[in-house]
Amino acid sequence: MHQNFKSYLLRKGGLTPAEYEQITSYIRAKKIKKGSYLLREGEICTLTFFVEAGLLRLYRLDEAGKEHILQFASESWLVSDRGSVYFKAPSKCYIDAIEDSTVILLDEEFFTQINAVSKGFRKYNERLLQNHIRHLNDRINRLLSASAKERYLAFIKLYPDVLLRVPQWMVASYLGIKPESLSRVRKDLASSHQKPT
Repeated sequence: MHQNFKSYLLRKGGLTPAEYEQITSYIRAKKIKKGSYLLREGEICTLTFFVEAGLLRLYRLDEAGKEHILQFASESWLVSDRGSVYFKAPSKCYIDAIEDSTVILLDEEFFTQINAVSKGFRKYNERLLQNHIRHLNDRINRLLSASAKERYLAFIKLYPDVLLRVPQWMVASYLGIKPESLSRVRKDLASSHQKPT
């Protein structure tokens, strides 16, 4: 149980095996069915979700009810509404399961304990936050100035395992383009024999 999460903390998170043993009692897992919600708009997000198995998405709805996907989270990814968690503010986002999934529920107590136990994790968590900010800035820049083709190629690089697991309209939603535009991009790439990697 929790093998992906354990591997993640030992390999990336800076924990030693002994430190990991000290925080195991704070690790809670939950199985969720496809289509189930972990967060809805208006709720205060109190958890960060680590995907042990499956696939989640974070998205918002505009005034017309159209979905705008902000993030996908597959195995060994973290997802949360950081603003809601940190500022205890009602979320403007939804998090739901695209597939039957198993998630690790990380609450404030977990982070308090792991930060107390592991200096390595404190350093890693700071780097993770800075990396998150960098990715958000890159995403904003692409949405403002990159072509549909450039956005699509960046998506494949970031989410190589997601493309075949979600419907095309979800990819288009993430890219901020219409599904027809995505079809044209994929057709153009196929006809030019350019591999989308």
